Amino acid sequence: MSAPDRSNITQILTAWRQGDPSALSNLTPLVYGELHALAANYLARERPGHILQPSALVNEAFLRLMEWQPGEWQSRAHFFGVSATLMRRILVHSAREAQTAKRGHGALRVSLSEADRIAAAQPVDTDVLALDAALDTLERLNPRQARIIELRFFAGLSLEDTALVIDASVSTVRRDFRMAQAWLFQQLSPAP
Repeated sequence: MSAPDRSNITQILTAWRQGDPSALSNLTPLVYGELHALAANYLARERPGHILQPSALVNEAFLRLMEWQPGEWQSRAHFFGVSATLMRRILVHSAREAQTAKRGHGALRVSLSEADRIAAAQPVDTDVLALDAALDTLERLNPRQARIIELRFFAGLSLEDTALVIDASVSTVRRDFRMAQAWLFQQLSPAP
């Protein structure tokens, strides 16, 4: 996205915050492509055959974004950070529903000799529920690091944009991001 588009988004968010009724319709075409790319990035980490498609995830997130009070928008980076958080929550909710609905139903039966071959052929998925639980724990231990992970990993914000959203220096964001990544890696790695 070009620099003029970035500043336009911030200006439109400011207009929305100030009560301009046309701001939301002006904002949509500017952010839809970036939100769609963000959703596609999220869904690329999901299990194969996920029921949500990027467009559906964007639409669901956009509906929830419209419920936000316009006075809460601080900047373009803040908007995309909130969008990423909402998409994460939608996917976690979807994963919980799928887990509840399918406990054992339709499970594939394979012999032990076939299990290794099948497991090797399957792409590695991010366990959304395990990641969500780890992020919840990190949020209790270090809220800033959890927020940085959300903004960097899920929203795809740069170090600079993340620093702007959380009101910290770029070096602090870089350090906390590395520490949080290491902590999450340890939490999500299988025990030896």
